[in-house]
Parts: sequence; structure tokens; C-alpha cells
Amino acid sequence: MVSSSYSNLLDLATGAADQGPPPASLGALRRRLPSLVTTPGLIEDSPASPSTPSPAPRPRTIVVANHLPIHAHRPASPSQPWTFSWDEDSLLRHLQKSSSSPSMEFIYIGCLREDVPPADQDAVAQALLDSYNCVPAFLHADVAARYYHGFCKQHLWPLFHYMLPLTPDHGGRFDRLLWQAYVSTNKVFADKVLEVINPDDDFVWVHDYHLMVLPTFLRKRFNRIKLGFFLHSPFPSSEIYKTLPVREELLRALLNSDLIGFHTFDYARHFLSCCGRMLGLPYESKRGHICLEYYGRTVSIKILPVGVYMEQLNTVLALPETEAKVAELMETYTGNGKVVMLGVDDMDIFKGISLKLLAMEELLRQHPEWRGKLVLVQVANPARGRGKNVAGVQEETYAMVQRINEAYGAPGYDPVVLIDQPLQFYERVAYYVIAEVCLVTAVRDGMNLIPYEYVASRQGNDKLDRILRLCKPEEKKSMLVVSEFIGCSPSLSGAIRVNPWNIEAVADAMESALVLPEREKNMRHDKHYRYVEKHDVGYWANSFLQDLERTCKDHSQRRCWGIGFGLRFRVVSLDLSFRKLAMEHIVQAYRRSKKRAILLDYDGTLMPQAISKSPTAKSVQILNSLCRDKQNSVFLCSGFTRSTLHEWFPCDNLGMAAEHGYYMRLKRDAEWETCIPAADCSWMQIIRPVMDLYTETTDGSIIEQRDTVLVWNYEDADPDFGSCQAKELVDHLESVVTNEPVSVKSTVHSVEAKPQGVSKGLVARRMLATLKERDMRPDFVLCIGDDRSDEDMFQFISSAPCGEDLAPTAEVFACTVGRKPSKAKYYLDDTAEVVRLMQGLAYVSEELALQIPAEGEDPEDLWCVGELQ
Repeated sequence: MVSSSYSNLLDLATGAADQGPPPASLGALRRRLPSLVTTPGLIEDSPASPSTPSPAPRPRTIVVANHLPIHAHRPASPSQPWTFSWDEDSLLRHLQKSSSSPSMEFIYIGCLREDVPPADQDAVAQALLDSYNCVPAFLHADVAARYYHGFCKQHLWPLFHYMLPLTPDHGGRFDRLLWQAYVSTNKVFADKVLEVINPDDDFVWVHDYHLMVLPTFLRKRFNRIKLGFFLHSPFPSSEIYKTLPVREELLRALLNSDLIGFHTFDYARHFLSCCGRMLGLPYESKRGHICLEYYGRTVSIKILPVGVYMEQLNTVLALPETEAKVAELMETYTGNGKVVMLGVDDMDIFKGISLKLLAMEELLRQHPEWRGKLVLVQVANPARGRGKNVAGVQEETYAMVQRINEAYGAPGYDPVVLIDQPLQFYERVAYYVIAEVCLVTAVRDGMNLIPYEYVASRQGNDKLDRILRLCKPEEKKSMLVVSEFIGCSPSLSGAIRVNPWNIEAVADAMESALVLPEREKNMRHDKHYRYVEKHDVGYWANSFLQDLERTCKDHSQRRCWGIGFGLRFRVVSLDLSFRKLAMEHIVQAYRRSKKRAILLDYDGTLMPQAISKSPTAKSVQILNSLCRDKQNSVFLCSGFTRSTLHEWFPCDNLGMAAEHGYYMRLKRDAEWETCIPAADCSWMQIIRPVMDLYTETTDGSIIEQRDTVLVWNYEDADPDFGSCQAKELVDHLESVVTNEPVSVKSTVHSVEAKPQGVSKGLVARRMLATLKERDMRPDFVLCIGDDRSDEDMFQFISSAPCGEDLAPTAEVFACTVGRKPSKAKYYLDDTAEVVRLMQGLAYVSEELALQIPAEGEDPEDLWCVGELQ
């Protein structure tokens, strides 16, 4: 069912969602584009002179984020121009400065933090492009508020941090108007990308949850765009995420990227679980890379935490202002015998400031010896959002600080020092330098680089060492107490990890960090610093871009086309040699052939996967029509039992293979034969109890027992648990039947145990060999199947040995159901198309038998109509 949530994206482009005024004039912008744009509808530079070879285009990455890494300075008077400066603290700015490829050009697209009047937007856009390679996206104030403070901060941000809107005051209830503003804003960003992109050469890197539907807009315009997305926030578990009314739209939009990045495996695992549970998409690991197959496209998953910009930190550490601030703080605290613990957090509900204060209070209560000596300096940065939650956190924080200081303070001593004003970066670094312990007790956070900055700052330099009175390099130390629920926690193996909700445990961890032996502190610091120094922001950015290039390298070797409407749009990507089986093509081959072999799978091919497995009357009629044609040899392969197939298909000339090819017969009145010598199935007595055990422990699973096959089916079980149990069952069975003549295989939603040597490829071999013996070598072979067991058929009929059983001019059509990697060269979309194809061929057989074509009709018409008459 198509979602009602902004399914028609054209409405957005025409202004139905209040996009605001038209974008700034593009003429001047396009004249400044450094790369050639060859896409129709975009400006193209003048071609080079024929005598002058064109230089290779400079590699470019278009970085798209909510905000540009720019500080905009409003003019004092309307007659003066706007001025700008780089935001040196911005992660996006660090991408360019730390890139390992000096030739790589970065173009930034995003909003300014200052509102620019419409009259100034053209001049501002031109100035930013000329001097900073930045393309600003201008939004109406009301649209920007509904987009950022509305959908982003009231819906996505709380949900991704595990806050459900259980009441109107606890998180924001879903508001479709805010969703429409979110989608329309993403469309504005897409338009800005289209202004500057060279789709054949440029990479596009989209950042964070503000722009999660942007990949759909870009993929719709350029099917082969090289597109990466990195999520800087947590991704919640499927139980939380599935409460979002637009859950599928966001998942499908992200899957229109080529590479999706996460800080931790937990976040990636939750995303993959959502794709499996809500979209039915499994994932696999290919040479160390986690991948999803999405309509033939490979979507790679990248797991890599971001790092700090070491060059900037080292520069700030060497500033005279930093040295002076460190000396001042040393005199204030260390000179008076104080030990400093440091917390640096935004003032919001997820940073756990109140839990940290409670732990400090508990520490002072349990350990009176630290009273008068231990000081917690809490730097509280302004919150990025707004609303009742932020005001509540501020009120609670001020009250707790006052209570602790009144209870445990003394003249000249406050146990907690709260700094609720923004600090300059060098001031924050100075606090890092003098702090013995850094506390990060967030209850949920995407990455949090505070621990990395703290470790790098504690490494210091020679001048700071003298101020700190450190005589030897081995005296450098740092101690971290970090929450288990932040993204950097897994990479800091020497940190003391805590559950921030366990106040007593956090207090104990704080005390342990203070009293740990000096040698242990030195070793932990050294280990952390080596990691932070190596895995800096440059390492992160270069690794992501390298993986993006690797993922996109085969784009030019694939056939792509778009399907779906609105936010359900996706691109089908197939190998150049893998194409859809065309009705007119196969009908022509069918007409001119003299002897034909048709091999068909049943479940999932002639009949869709459903509760009722019995064939329809129409399917039986079509098979009867094909079998009546004396030029045809039709064979049906299935995993069902002999008696079931005999009952379902009363077709005299239909050949059958039951139980995946163990039994077969050429006609209805023939005796069943075995494709291999009669097997000893005593192994069933060993396997059945094991399957019974897994059935008992896996709700929704069942066992299907046939004469020679045992199947453990978990189609109705929880997909994650069922898949996990299936892998364990395969290992278990292989260990207990090592010396038995049985093959154990995992298929889609099932585990099968059958005699060794049995396969549908063997059925195809026997069938064609029999036809050869009867001097009926076919010059037309059609083989259709839908799952892994049918790949054996495809492989055999396409192989060289098979050619000996065919006529010299034989045409072979190996066809799989669904667009997926296969040894077949053709595909049909679903079982309905298979049935229509069979109906068309049956029609041709009846027509050829009469030698009188039906007036006004053509078998190809049946294919186009798409319905059974």
C-alpha cells in the first residue's frame, strides 16, 4: 500500500509544501563551477578547443549537511556586504583540512545559522561560492522551524535516543505537517546539489538525520550517482524504530545510498535488523564488508567512529592563551590542593548531567576524605534544541548543584563548579589539561568526542609539561569514566565503563579513577592516545571516501532504471548480461523450434509462496495444454512428495521430479524411479530429534517430513531468531551426521536434509539424457526456478556438457524469478509473469496445432495485458 505521507514528490517541487521564495539566481553560480556539467538541464562550460586536450577533471566531493561550516556576520548597515569566516570547530571543515588527497576538492551545501533577507541572498550565495566553495540553502523561517525544531528535534532526535512519545509532554507526537516540512526541505537541498554536481565524476556525502530522505531525491535524478550517507546519531533498535509512522519511507530513502556509515556496530546492527524485519532484506558479509542487496544494487555498511582533528588540537595546545589559562587554573585548583574532575556536556536530557551530579554527591557521602579536595567542574554548553525538556534539565541542574554545594561545601570550597556559559575552544582545552579525570555519563549519545579531546589534550607539549611540573614523558596520564551508551565507548578499552543509571556504581568508578596506581594511569593514557592519534578525523574521512569509491566502481557496468513513486522510489540495477525475458523473443524461438524441453520449479515459480500450496485450476490447464503439444517435453521439479504431486497434477504427459529430484517419472502412467541408487534413510532417526529440539525452542517453526527429505521451516518465526537458530541447526546437524550419506543445506526460511547427490541439476541431466537416447534432442530449452536449489539446473543447462544433449542450433533460456544474483541469464519479476509466459506458450502450441492463428489476436498481447483471462 502506498503511504499517504508525501508520496507525490512533484508537489514539493512546485511549492505545495511552502518551500518559500525561488532559489537565488544560478547564472553567476554556474559560471563559477570548476567542473564540467554534462547532464541535460544544467549549465555546461564551453567545450575545449579540438587542438587542446581536456585535462582530467579534479576529483570532487560534495558534502551536504544541515549547516555550512561558516560563520556569517550580519552587516552593520544595509549598504555594507555580509562577511564570513570558517567555523574552525566544525567537523565538515576538518574533512577538507585533513584529507589525504590534496587534489580533492570539497564543495559544501547547507544552511547558514543567520537568517539572510531575500534581497541579499543572491549576493551572499555568490560570495560564499567564490571565496569558500559553499552553496547555501535558504529556507523560509517558518519552514525551517517546522523542519529543524519540529520534525528533527521533536521526532527523530528523541526517537533515535530511545525516547517514545508516550504522552504529549514526553517527546513529540507525530505531526504530518512537520513531516511535510522535513521532506520539502530535503528537496531544497537536493535542488542545490543538482546545481553543482557533475554526476559522472563527483561523490556526494550526506551527513546526519536531518537529511535522511535526500538520497531518494538524488537517486531519482541520477540513477548512478555516487552517494554516501553517514549517521552521526544512534540508530535505535527495531522495537523503538518501528513506532515511527514513516519508518519505511526513511529506510528506503537511506537504501538509495551506496554506502551508509555508522559509528558503532550496535547502530549498524539495529539498522540491518530494521531492514530485515520491515523490508525483508537479509544482509551478508563480503570479504569483510557488510552488504545489503536492494533491487540489484549493493548497499554497503560502514562501521567507523569519527575522530578528532589532531592538527587543530596541537595548534590550540601551543597557543599562549592556552598556556596562560592552564597556569591560571593550576593556581586556582591544584595550587590549593584540589583535584579536578571534568564534565563537558550539552544541556539536554540525554547527556546525563543530573546522574553525574548524583554520583558526585554519593561519592562525597561515602568518602569523606575527598571533601574539601575533590572538585567537579561541569561545563554545560547551551542546548541545541528548545522546549520544556531543556528548561527542565536546566532547573534540575541548578537545584542539584546548589544542594551539593550547601551540603558538602565550605568557605573557599565548592564541590561542584557549574560553567553554563559558552567557552572558547582554548579555554575548554585548558580545563582538559588540568583535569585528573574526565566524566561522560550520557544516557544515550551518537559519538561524543569529549573523551578523545581530553586524551589528546592530556598528552600536551613541552611548555605545558613545565606548567604542570611533569618531568618525564611517562608521567603523562589520563583517566576516563564513560557511559556504556555512547558511541566512543567501544574504542576506549582502557576507560572505566559505567551504567549511568547505577548511581552507586558510577560513584565507585569515579573513586577508582582517582586512586588507581600511577603506572596504571600512564599505561591507559598511552593506549588511548595511540588510538586517538591514529584514528583522527582524517583517517575517518579518507576511509569512508575510499569505501564509497570502491562501492561505486561498477556503476558504469550496470543497467539501471527507476521504479516506484514518491519516497518509495528505488533503482533496479542489473548486470549487463542479465536481462528480462521478453515475450516476443521467446515466442519467436518457440515457434521455430522442433523439439522443446521445459523444466519448471513449482513452489515460488508457478505458485507464489503462500499458506495454500495447491495449484490453481488455471495452472493445471496451462500445463495440460503444453503437454498436449507432441513437440514438448515438460518436466516439473518440486520438493513435495510423490503422492502430493500425483494428486495435484492430473496431466498425462507431464514429467515430474519429487523431493528435489530423488524420485522422477517421465509420464503419469510411468513408474517412479530414483535418480540415484536407493538411499538408506536411517539418518532421519538421528536428525529428527535434533530438529524437534529446535522446533520446541523456536516459536513459529515446523518440521516437514517426506520420504527422503526432512525440512525445518521457520518462515513464521521471528526473522532474526529464526535465522540464528537455522545457522546453529546446520552446524549441529553437520556434526551429528558426519559419517552419514546425507546433505544438510540452508535455504530461504528453511533447513533441508536430503540424501547426498540429489539435486535438480541431476534431474535436468537425466531428462536431457533420456531425450537424447530417444533421438529427441531439443533445440529449445526453457528452465525457470526461484531459489538456490534451482541454481543447479541453471548451471547444468548452461554448461558445456549439456551441449552434447542438445541440438546444434539449440536456444537455451535459464530464467530466475525475481531480480537477484543468479546463474540464470534471464529473469521474470514474479510468479504472475511466469504464469502469463506459460499461458502465452500454451496459446502458441494450440495455434500451431490448428495452423490457424486466431483472428485479431497475438500471443504477445497476453504478456502486455498482464491478466489471466
